[in-house]
Amino acid sequence: MNPVPQVSPHHPSASYARAAIALALIQSQPRLESVFDAAAQDSSASGQCVQCRGSKLLCGKTRCPIMVKWDFLMKTQPLIDSFNIDGSSPPGVFVGRFGYPKVYVGPLVPPFHADTAILDMPEQWLSRSIEDIVSFRSQLVRGMHRVHVMDVENGGRIVDLTRELALSTMVTDVEVEFTKRPFGRIVLDDETQPFGPSAPLKTMDLSSYKVDAKLDKAYSDTDLKAVPAVLGLYREGIPVSKIQRAFSVGAFGLEENRKFVPTRWSITAVDDTIGKNLREKVKRFPLINEYRVYESIGYDDRFLVIMMPHSWMYELIEAWYPGTIWNPTGQQTWLINSHEYYGGRTTYADIGGCYYAARLAVAEKLESERRQAATVILRETHPGYIMPIGVWNVRENVRRALRAEPINYSSLNEVFGHLSTRLDIPMSRYIDRSEILRYALHQRTVDDFIGR
Repeated sequence: MNPVPQVSPHHPSASYARAAIALALIQSQPRLESVFDAAAQDSSASGQCVQCRGSKLLCGKTRCPIMVKWDFLMKTQPLIDSFNIDGSSPPGVFVGRFGYPKVYVGPLVPPFHADTAILDMPEQWLSRSIEDIVSFRSQLVRGMHRVHVMDVENGGRIVDLTRELALSTMVTDVEVEFTKRPFGRIVLDDETQPFGPSAPLKTMDLSSYKVDAKLDKAYSDTDLKAVPAVLGLYREGIPVSKIQRAFSVGAFGLEENRKFVPTRWSITAVDDTIGKNLREKVKRFPLINEYRVYESIGYDDRFLVIMMPHSWMYELIEAWYPGTIWNPTGQQTWLINSHEYYGGRTTYADIGGCYYAARLAVAEKLESERRQAATVILRETHPGYIMPIGVWNVRENVRRALRAEPINYSSLNEVFGHLSTRLDIPMSRYIDRSEILRYALHQRTVDDFIGR
């Protein structure tokens, strides 16, 4: 295994040490009641934070109290005492969402030269600790250039170079000049990967870069709609994270329709587009012949995947324990679920981007086997899951679970018996919460009654 790129401990960007200090601070913090007002504590205790996850502001506040707390804990000193950075981008870019339709776009650049590819390749992160992920992502400084989302082709030199960087196939040397020194915090989000401090861009230059031929072909075809472009690249083996990055800079679609897409939206859009396409293929295949259970555990986050011999249905159920990021002050474990029957969904899933990330992994597995099934994923998140690190965690954990050999059963009751030994929450709570499991139990009863 290649080591995580590190800089000298004497270098002002020695971010691993900062990440370790920040994590130590987090783990030594008293219960968060001490920093939340009564209304915020009520929102957490009622399970509202599990539904919101900092994006919907269901508590009525202008900023999420949980994320304000994390912002405070993850504050950092200036990465460099300079207005300039010269470093090796993985490559990475970020498109913000605040102020939409005028948003900030720009590169993610560490202040050193090395093979930094892993810094923006979440498909390879499951073997890493949370400390590793925070440390190498916090090394990425975000350059910010404000532009209207429709100015993909007419936004100027910085916009053009940001797009070239997003389409690059290899680590790229980037020189940036800021209007002020980078300062801020390690940015944490439930949808996107963490990254480090930010600063407004003045100039930007690239050297020694090579555009990915497949991405460039899709970008150059201004008569190709975005959905076929995404699906074509996926079929050609381009990693989902690379497609998401290119999608965010408006690289796909009809020329007149191209626009920047905030990074957190592009992640879900690509997961949803690929997942729906695979789902429709899966519906044409025969059913699996048995009940299956797959499992993956990472970051104190447990995933149990149940596949049943029924036509396509899908559900994700998450259980957030007290002391986890979205249930910090609660006294009980909160469950939340989103599901779809054979016809799919017409509204955005309450769970958010995790739903679409996990569905992609499920449809991917079934399509590869040319089989169809109803799938329920049970996710138990325990207190060791101390910070949000992005929906890649869900997608890659479910993928890892589905790469392993399943345990096969001949009945749903046998499945429940096994799950009761692998989960801390009683199966009765999951069944009561689940739409798909209750449907499957009812269907089994009907089949028994009519003698199938």
